[in-house]
Amino acid sequence: MITLTGIEDAQLLRQTFGCFPSGVVALTAVIDGEPVGLAASSFTSVSLEPPLISVCIASTSTTWPRLRQAPRIGVSVLGEGHGSACRQLSSKTGDRFAGVDLEVTDEGAAFVDGATALFDCSIETEIPAGDHDVVLMRIHALHSDTDTSPLVFHGSKFRTLTA
Repeated sequence: MITLTGIEDAQLLRQTFGCFPSGVVALTAVIDGEPVGLAASSFTSVSLEPPLISVCIASTSTTWPRLRQAPRIGVSVLGEGHGSACRQLSSKTGDRFAGVDLEVTDEGAAFVDGATALFDCSIETEIPAGDHDVVLMRIHALHSDTDTSPLVFHGSKFRTLTA
């Protein structure tokens, strides 16, 4: 018989959430001539009609209040070679974009070169959910490169897929 543990221990809860592998995305835009962005692993498809994705952003994020002002946000599903870029985009200090090549649309959405999928999005709605906000984003344009394997985050480590 399985013995379940209460959820009072935040570290145990984080560890248990980490048992589910996820991809990692970069949310980026150029605002006032400067790239602004962050990395997130709570990302999923939501709807085909209308075309929607969701991402969860920590309510303590100091980047999200600025990024959410962009009319368009680029969502890049990072490829397996983007581990360093992901760490930089997650950093609280330093230049998050040093050595990260971006392509920018006329609307200001920015995309990480070499990503496996790209979504040009605008914010549809934000829903407060505990210590995060669930952000529903409408997809306006997209691109996929099925030959590029995604960066996988599992057990607090980056992993690769095998055939």
